[in-house]
Amino acid sequence: MRHDALSASLDLAAERGLLRALDVAFAHFLASQDPGAAAALPLLGALVSRQQADGHLCLDLADWASLADEGGWPDGWRASVATIAGNPSLLEASVLVGLPEGTHGGSPLVLDGTRLYLRRYWNHEQRVAQAIGRRLSPSAQMPARLREQLARLFPTRDEGTPDWQRVACALAARSPFTVITGGPGTGKTTTVVRLLGLLQTLHRTDAARPLRIRLAAPTGKAAARLQASISTQIALLDVDAEVRTSIPSQVDTLHRLLGARPDSRRFRHDRANPLHLDVLVIDEASMIDLEMMSAVLDALPDDARLVLLGDKDQLSSVEAGAVLGDLCLRAEAGHYSQATADWLRTTSGDTVDAWIHSDALPLDQHVAMLRHSHRFGADSGIGQLAQRINEGDALQALHLLGEPHGDIAWIDATANTARLAELVLDGGRHRFAAHDDGGEPQGYRHYLQWLRDQRPHAQADIASFEAWARGVLQTFGSFQLLCALRQGPFGTEGLNRQIAAILQQAGLIDATQEWYEGRPVLVTRNDYSLGLMNGDIGIALRVPDEQGRLHLRVAFEVPGQSGDEATRIRLVLPSRLGERETVYAMTVHKSQGSEFDHAALVLPDAASAVLTRELLYTGVTRARRWFTLLGSEERVAAAIGQSTRRHSGLWSRFSAMTSA
Repeated sequence: MRHDALSASLDLAAERGLLRALDVAFAHFLASQDPGAAAALPLLGALVSRQQADGHLCLDLADWASLADEGGWPDGWRASVATIAGNPSLLEASVLVGLPEGTHGGSPLVLDGTRLYLRRYWNHEQRVAQAIGRRLSPSAQMPARLREQLARLFPTRDEGTPDWQRVACALAARSPFTVITGGPGTGKTTTVVRLLGLLQTLHRTDAARPLRIRLAAPTGKAAARLQASISTQIALLDVDAEVRTSIPSQVDTLHRLLGARPDSRRFRHDRANPLHLDVLVIDEASMIDLEMMSAVLDALPDDARLVLLGDKDQLSSVEAGAVLGDLCLRAEAGHYSQATADWLRTTSGDTVDAWIHSDALPLDQHVAMLRHSHRFGADSGIGQLAQRINEGDALQALHLLGEPHGDIAWIDATANTARLAELVLDGGRHRFAAHDDGGEPQGYRHYLQWLRDQRPHAQADIASFEAWARGVLQTFGSFQLLCALRQGPFGTEGLNRQIAAILQQAGLIDATQEWYEGRPVLVTRNDYSLGLMNGDIGIALRVPDEQGRLHLRVAFEVPGQSGDEATRIRLVLPSRLGERETVYAMTVHKSQGSEFDHAALVLPDAASAVLTRELLYTGVTRARRWFTLLGSEERVAAAIGQSTRRHSGLWSRFSAMTSA
């Protein structure tokens, strides 16, 4: 393809929204570096770049046709790409394309089987697979007293059903790498606290000092939530007092843990300067992209233990990769080997014969799925709805939404102003059946009235105002409006404007200025100078300075210091906040790692590629007690029928590891 024809074709694809400016620039770079390469190579390079932006790690040439079927591609693209995809030797001949064996080692692209990568992501995938692969060998010797301590931590026994929390602890005790997955309320935090108690107890048998344990999560909100939960669970743990005090409750974000360098992709801790720890536990692992997982594994000491917690069915990371999804690809069916089943029967007393498979792989023996929800009972509408969505059963999900429930409500319409006002002011509480404990769903009126009614008197000390700020933040967290998109009338930008206008008209806020008391804001970029992370939520409040004069500050609840309370309040001048946005409405992606008493999800009125089964499931499971869905039957069915599939070679690398 001549240069002018290539430029015209790329520009047309960009005009149609099929490529970004960056994808076009990358294609031109490839064409300039190897003018003699196959004509379609720059086109493939643009597609690989676009795939990475969409969360994929590679372009699978065997699956190119499905991408081409999206339509809108310029004339000749399909034929050109099909020719080169069917004849990989045309790619291998170019100095721009390297092979796993090392050919053209500095090339910007790598062809691995039928998968074409940007080299950086191929390198990350290799490192992650190799680092985890080295940890897939269980200990040759069963830890002393393991059976005894498992029985102490899990005293109750159901002979007919495995206790999956106990199974998870047993598997993790014998392995330097473990994945514990499960839906909301299945006890992931409870399990990991018992696991840490178990590990410390077993370690005391042979060592003078306790294990060095660190806890982390991808976002500040997820870290704060885990920290609060762990603090409660540690107090209930049946272990010796010395063990209990050796289990940390402080949780860091991954960026803090690794020592992120501002304006850089690099971290202070890496292979040359590893983390100082023996055990690392990471919660909300579904949010971890491939590059971050590579950085974590790079900084992990060779003899350290890694435990990943997360819900495999949630949305994948915003950036490229679906690491937890790849690791848990076969978690539902277990795929345990006979040897693992025999070991569990002997060690924990659990029988997992129904989950034995002849094609068991080493990775499968390191994955435990928690299957019983303690939050959502058999009669829970939220629990049943999440299950139907996961199963891809749109008919049953819609039938469930149409029935009266105490915990779910469906507004079968687009978000017109009247219905939106009803929802955001008072939670649309009349749509729910009466709750057993007398509680009822709330909207945003609730936190704004609490802000006004519970305000300390003007002469109160700063501690009283901080306690009040904590109460405002926690009350705000009782309700959250979620959406799928950022732009448009059904995205965060449009909905936040509409909601502010509704609250203004109701006399609950004075939004005539950019900053007003009660304005909730979401930090959208890590700010290391303020100690605020992407995803942290604050609320503008009037608090006194040292002279007792009231000034507007933005209050954040951030993780406490070691040995301190679980969280503390940080007050920040509005002018010091960098990238932030109003957060009456937030995207489902941003809500990961958070839970709300009442969550409401607004679906767009038109088809969208981001409206998927995983997004709907994640939105539903952000709700602890009540869930409202506002959207048409057509959009609900379309979302359930559209499951996310991210192209990756990570699972194939693990499947090549045999002898489980």
